[in-house]
Amino acid sequence: MKRISSVFWITLAIVLVAVGFGAFAPDTFKTATANVQSFITTSFGWYYLILVSVIVIFCIFLIVSPIGTIRLGKPDDRPEYSRSTWFAMLFSAGMGIGLVFWGAAEPLSHYMTPPLAEGGTDQAIKESLRYTFFHWGIHAWGIYAIVALALAYFNFRKDEPALISSTLRPILGDKVKGPIGTIIDVLAVFATVVGVATTLGFGAAQINGGLSYLFGIPNNITVQTIIVVVVTVLFMISAWSGLSKGIKYLSNTNMVLAVALLILVFIMGPTLLILNLFTDTLGSYMQNIVSMSFRIAPLNAEHREWINGWTIFYWAWWISWSPFVGIFIARVSKGRTIREFLIGVLLLPSLVSFFWFAVFGSSAIDVQQAVSNDISKLNTEEVLFAVFNGMPGTTILAIIAIALIGTFFITSADSATFVLGMQTTYGSNNPPNYVKLTWGVAQSIVALILLYSGGLDALQNALIIAALPFSVIIALMMASLYKSLNREKKELGLYIKPKPRKPKEPKPHKEKRRKHEQADEPKTES
Repeated sequence: MKRISSVFWITLAIVLVAVGFGAFAPDTFKTATANVQSFITTSFGWYYLILVSVIVIFCIFLIVSPIGTIRLGKPDDRPEYSRSTWFAMLFSAGMGIGLVFWGAAEPLSHYMTPPLAEGGTDQAIKESLRYTFFHWGIHAWGIYAIVALALAYFNFRKDEPALISSTLRPILGDKVKGPIGTIIDVLAVFATVVGVATTLGFGAAQINGGLSYLFGIPNNITVQTIIVVVVTVLFMISAWSGLSKGIKYLSNTNMVLAVALLILVFIMGPTLLILNLFTDTLGSYMQNIVSMSFRIAPLNAEHREWINGWTIFYWAWWISWSPFVGIFIARVSKGRTIREFLIGVLLLPSLVSFFWFAVFGSSAIDVQQAVSNDISKLNTEEVLFAVFNGMPGTTILAIIAIALIGTFFITSADSATFVLGMQTTYGSNNPPNYVKLTWGVAQSIVALILLYSGGLDALQNALIIAALPFSVIIALMMASLYKSLNREKKELGLYIKPKPRKPKEPKPHKEKRRKHEQADEPKTES
């Protein structure tokens, strides 16, 4: 029987206290989290921007460096999953519900209230998609990648336990086995619970929004509770079946449903506009990525508030999800080289996300311009279904979307229970089912409490709060990873060696002249 670590009991106690606070004093809980969130975004926005930018730069450095040839595992280890299945698993775990929830809503919101343009204009369309690409692009996946890379490297190559604390051994030494290591793992587990619970709350709200828009079912906390309970039962069944069965099949199902929905909306929507905006925005994104990465608007309160509400929120969201997604991606990435891993994690999901937002964002803006009803004033979870309402086959599209949200919901929660089980059983790669089920119930209850105590605002506040302490751990993980990789680079002799220079061959006319000169030289008598 696998042992349960103290991290399990400490984190579970913290979660229960937070749940009790939210359940019995929801108004106080909402006010307290809002105040803490406001302080963090106001005081530490600059820190989030710099940290995430440094992470992206570090990932690019590792791709082009000779270090990229190092394998995540022993020299003869090879990937356990095919590239297509691997990509489906990391994408489903990494973005999941968020893509469906924000796919139409975020570009539409930026179109109506853009950061650097007048709302409702052509320039606002460009701004809306450019910032959406920015929020869901390589910065988000860079955060996931660096956590996953550190975990995979130390677990599979250095035979360390699959714990966040174990990645810090090069800089903390044996302290990772003591109270410091426990604190690090508790922060990782707590951030995971809050991050996943927040996403589950978004998913329940959007499923409810779709059912309400289609069938008139009330959009309230009672219906959302029923949705969470039903989905919890489903993902527990998946969690019980194990990683190679449940999550693998669900991830592939996700991809089939996502591709089907994407193609249908692409064909039924403003196809030419989608292609043109995708191309134009991709170029604008690459051209402005540096300025967007560091833009904090210190002298413009309105713009600063927008950045806090969107960019800082997203960086915190990705950070709070990174222990969960990072551990999961690491678990399914054994045998790949660092270069292959980073290119796969950084670029492919980003490009798919870009096209997804181009399709759904362009369609939402097109509907907003064409119809008399202002769909931007709908609840966020209802916007996608309002976009479908202007297309042929509305009901079919909505059913596919609800099914996709449901499978993403199950995949995310299933993956999270697996990861939480690993982190609270001393890094076991096969945690016992009762531990996974305990965390499954816990994260579902947290999602319900957050919805009950303040809806989507409470979800966002909790994310930003949970992300701050773990962001410090990510910075330490980068330093620790670089120290270990640099040492191994020297041991393996991985350097960019200059090509040896070939001796210059004399040109024919110079050789001929040299022979003439030798012939003309006077011979000396011995």
